Amino acid sequence: MIISGLIIFSIFFIGLSLIRLDWAILLLIVALPSYLIRFTIFTLPTTLLEIMILISFTIWFIKFFLPNLKKLLKNRKNRISYPFAWELILVLIISGIAVGIAGFNIHALGTWKAYFLEPVLLFILILNVFKNKKDLIKILWALLISAGVVALFAIFQKITGLFISNPFWAATGQRRVVSFFGYPNAVGLYLGPIVLLLIGWLCSFSWQKITKHWLSKILILFTIIISLLGIYFARSGGALVGIAGALIIFALLVGKKQRLITLTVLLLLIGGIFFIVPHNNQLTRKLTFQDLSGQIRIQEWKETFTMLQHGKWFTGVGLDNYQRAVQPYHQAGIFFNSNNLQDFNSRLYGSASLRAKYWQPVEIYLYPHNIILNFWTELGLGGLLLFIWLIVKYLIIALKLNQTLKLENSAERYLVLGLLGSMLVIIIHGLVDVPYFKNDLAAMFWIFFAFLSILNLNYQKIKKQTNNDNQISQTNK
Repeated sequence: MIISGLIIFSIFFIGLSLIRLDWAILLLIVALPSYLIRFTIFTLPTTLLEIMILISFTIWFIKFFLPNLKKLLKNRKNRISYPFAWELILVLIISGIAVGIAGFNIHALGTWKAYFLEPVLLFILILNVFKNKKDLIKILWALLISAGVVALFAIFQKITGLFISNPFWAATGQRRVVSFFGYPNAVGLYLGPIVLLLIGWLCSFSWQKITKHWLSKILILFTIIISLLGIYFARSGGALVGIAGALIIFALLVGKKQRLITLTVLLLLIGGIFFIVPHNNQLTRKLTFQDLSGQIRIQEWKETFTMLQHGKWFTGVGLDNYQRAVQPYHQAGIFFNSNNLQDFNSRLYGSASLRAKYWQPVEIYLYPHNIILNFWTELGLGGLLLFIWLIVKYLIIALKLNQTLKLENSAERYLVLGLLGSMLVIIIHGLVDVPYFKNDLAAMFWIFFAFLSILNLNYQKIKKQTNNDNQISQTNK
């Protein structure tokens, strides 16, 4: 039954891609969580999301790229350079080497395909199919629909407790929603970056006539609100901190008035946290990694650093190999001071009952829950440096483009700020989580890169055309 459904959907998606490739890609973006529908083809694990990417890219390559190849080669001197071209090649090469380091096993190959090859193909696909702002708005609607569905299902789970497989998370007292995903933090990892992009989109509208585009404004604002609620109900603290940090940067870059308001509010909040609120409150403990989650993260990072120091600092451990590599350095648990006892370590030393009471078992996770350590362990030092370069380059392009569009008083600058904010959410949340190594998150990462590249390319084309017109005008004079 499932196989029949997959075959029928694949045939439908092929037909849609042949008729309207842009619609097929938009459906793909709406259905980013469809990676949860998993199956194997000739023993190779794959997902519905991967099938959609491969189908749409293959049809674009055969139907659009190959017929225009001669024309592209003929006009290559007049073309603006392809965004992130050499970085894309290096991503595929370094991640391919990481497959070899892991032993060329089927799991490493599947990870390479899902987290690197296909997201890069999606980047190329979006960059070549969606050319202008009108096309980019379609992508925004696709992301809005996807976020809205994920958030509404999360809110439904909060109200009913249904479809949460873990009984502890489903219990009323400590309920944490998971939406379509298998764990709560996945909700924040998915919705957080989209929230900032939607905020940028909302700010790009003209507010002098509030009734203009009123339905779009309401839908965007509604999606932002329910997405924040979904993250809150998932208790994804990393996502909330990431959104808060990105919003501060967003406000500081918007304008002088917003910068002054932001700095004032920020100072008041800092004062409230450090001078009014007691230092042993839950927020302070979380921010200083004194809660259980923070202590587990610290222990995990210590084990990862120890493992890297034993001959893995340059090569990493290879794709999908972290759990096996860190096993010899793993500590089965930690002693967690849940009651804030004084002289905790000395009291533990003299009491077997206290050691039993405060012992907290810790599993080996798939990744070390830190964006730097994630890339370092999986791709080695070269891969880490490459992704640092990619993110820094992305941020620099966004900052420069924002400044240029600000001088031109263009509303597109808010979309650029939204994209900047999305990456900042990924970075900040990534300090304590895994914001890339998941099918939907890797695809989203490269969607943001493609979106920013299209905005930047459009500006470069306009600038180039203006320069050409000026030269012609000077020649005629």
